[in-house]
Order: sequence, then C-alpha cells, then structure tokens
Amino acid sequence: MPTIIEIPTLHALPAAAQQLQAAIEAEQCPIVLLEGEMGAGKTTLIRALCKALGVHDEVSSPTFSLVNEYRDSRNHPIYHFDFYRIDSVEEAERIGAQEYFDSGYLCLIEWPSRVGPLLPSDRLLVTVEVTGPESRRVQVQREMT
Repeated sequence: MPTIIEIPTLHALPAAAQQLQAAIEAEQCPIVLLEGEMGAGKTTLIRALCKALGVHDEVSSPTFSLVNEYRDSRNHPIYHFDFYRIDSVEEAERIGAQEYFDSGYLCLIEWPSRVGPLLPSDRLLVTVEVTGPESRRVQVQREMT
C-alpha cells in the first residue's frame, strides 16, 4: 500500500521530508526514483530529504554533471542523479550508473525512465504531484519489476 504525504505549503516541507525519510528507511530500499512533471519540486524535495538525513553540503540538481554525491550524518554517501539531459542509456553506463545503483547506498534518481534498462528491479517510486501553487501530494510505493 502506498504512503501518501501531503505538502500543503513550502513551510510543511521539512516535516514531509522526515516522513519520506521514514518511508525510505522502513522499506530498506536504497533505490529511490522520483517522478513528476517539470517544476513539480523533485529537487526541492530531495534538498529537504538530504537536510533531514544530515547532509551539510549544498544540494542542487546535477542536471549537467548527471550525479552529485553528498554525505549524510553517518558519513555515508548519497547519490543524486538527474537524467533529464542524458542522451542515451550508454551515457549513463559510461558514468558508472550501474555501480552506483549496486553500491547499497541511497540513490535518488530524477527522470529515471530515461535509464530504465539500468534500474534495479527492486526500487521505491516517489511520485510528486502538483496540487496547487505551493501544495504537492507525494506518493511512495515499492516496485518490483
């Protein structure tokens, strides 16, 4: 059964990030796919989640670098991917995406459909739906393909 997280305003984002963190930890699944239309707030949600996880680095979209690495409060890596501008699955292979996905560490993946063949079959799908100017509905669901 999916977890639903309502975000009525940007002020509710930290609490929503803590709920998302709890859902990810409960599922014990390090591969997290973030889906949502352009501008839905995927990167903003990742930024809030990373803060909840104890990341002190600046969290920004890796649109051109494809992947950013952060460290959580336990000094474990968190990998943040943005595949929006990727040209091919082969390009993702060249940056070692498969090795990141197989690392066992948290991988937060924006625009995952662009690298579908590389994604592990066991993953969490986080769908961000725009419900108003500042409000969002986030659905978290385990997928096994």
